[in-house]
Amino acid sequence: MITETVAIITTLVVVLGICKLFLPSAKINPQDKAVLITGCDTGFGHELAKCLHSLGFVVFAGCLDVQGEGALRLKDVPSESGGRASKKLHVIQMDVTKEDQVSDAVQTVLSLLPKSTGLWAIVNNAGISTFGDVEFCGLDVYQRVANVNLWGAIRVCKAFLPLLRKTKGRVVNVTSVLGRQASMGRSCYVATKHALEGFTQCLRYEMRNWDVKTVIVEPGNFIGATGIFTQDKIDHIAEEMWRSMSEEVKESYGEDFFQSRVQRMRFFTRTGNTNTQPVLDAMIDAVTDEIPRVRYEPKTLYWHIRTFVMTLLPHRVGDYFYHAN
Repeated sequence: MITETVAIITTLVVVLGICKLFLPSAKINPQDKAVLITGCDTGFGHELAKCLHSLGFVVFAGCLDVQGEGALRLKDVPSESGGRASKKLHVIQMDVTKEDQVSDAVQTVLSLLPKSTGLWAIVNNAGISTFGDVEFCGLDVYQRVANVNLWGAIRVCKAFLPLLRKTKGRVVNVTSVLGRQASMGRSCYVATKHALEGFTQCLRYEMRNWDVKTVIVEPGNFIGATGIFTQDKIDHIAEEMWRSMSEEVKESYGEDFFQSRVQRMRFFTRTGNTNTQPVLDAMIDAVTDEIPRVRYEPKTLYWHIRTFVMTLLPHRVGDYFYHAN
């Protein structure tokens, strides 16, 4: 009898889980709701700002350079009535590594928020990347990537959580498919995304008391869509890396091995998904779903299978299939 009961409960849980994955979720009303997005100069953040604005949200687009090309394009987004510049899309100066700029952004948001509501969501999208084996990268490189990908996201969360607690809003943190698995030559990036996943999970548990939802968006390989790496940029990083490496490391590894790692990164970039829409759809759902998922995973079948193998099967299986070389 107990066995049958457990089987029934397990079946119901599985069926409900599948339904939640594939059935459309009810959406919140965007009217007078405000969203802050970091990293809006280019890429996903830039496109998300325009998409959420078109849905009716008040958008605060945090940019590294408010006079840059991407920020200027956002400033020219027309209003819903067709006017030249929308009063519902605000471009704000926001380097997430600078405490004073994040504090100033909070004050700017407070001064421009619709009077009838508060801040509905923040989307921690700002991020940078690099590549190189552990012995190829200096500590300054690790710190530079972490300052944006990890400390920047934490800094923004801590600054805006008081506003989100008042509205029972939500935090959306953009991590990566490499936030739950490893990849050779990517430790600077992987370490920050693993840490951000862990931070987000802790925050999710803590914010339950305030009914603030905390969500992860975990994209697969979309490097080709974001332009975060071009062939020229890879070459530039490789040149700087080789120049900064110690003579002992150069002699031990050899230039042929080093170039094989550079070629590996070129291949990873070339084979990335070039269509931004799956990630944008996931980010929009994370903001607008009435009952959001814990994690949205916009990625190809290859990365879904790899994530399953690397996270749920014995380590030796994943090592055999994906890290044999």
